[in-house]
Amino acid sequence: MAGGAHGAETQEEPQAQEDLGQQQATQEQPQVSGTDWEKAVAERDEKIAALEAQVAEAAKNAETAEQLRGEIAELKAQGESDRMDFKLQLAGVRNVKAARAILDDHDGDVDALKEAEPWLFADAPVKQQGGKTGLPNAGTSTDAGKTMKRWRRLAGLDDSNDNA
Repeated sequence: MAGGAHGAETQEEPQAQEDLGQQQATQEQPQVSGTDWEKAVAERDEKIAALEAQVAEAAKNAETAEQLRGEIAELKAQGESDRMDFKLQLAGVRNVKAARAILDDHDGDVDALKEAEPWLFADAPVKQQGGKTGLPNAGTSTDAGKTMKRWRRLAGLDDSNDNA
């Protein structure tokens, strides 16, 4: 009978371990009635909806922030462009658009541009009016009497007619 009694103990031990496991599981998870379960599910769903709304709001804010960053970058670029135009104008440039077109060739340095392209600036030395050689034109008179004598000579009139 010892074998039979021993066989009964082995069948009872797994049953006792299973009961002990159920008791522990019951202690870890509180007993919830049907209405409590529905309430918990509803609360969880509300929390999920609230979090989704926060995510949607954050996405809108991120889009708005990105749009504002773009506008800020555009305004900074425009401000830098205006600042360069003002530097050129203060340097006495004759044509801002023309100067801007070749300013990059001088790494954005207005002084270097002014040195390399003095014709763009108003305070550049003005060439004196003259012939191709830089000398006064030949045959022009600077006073009225000489001019009249020249015209009379060209017309073939005698200078003696002046006295008559």
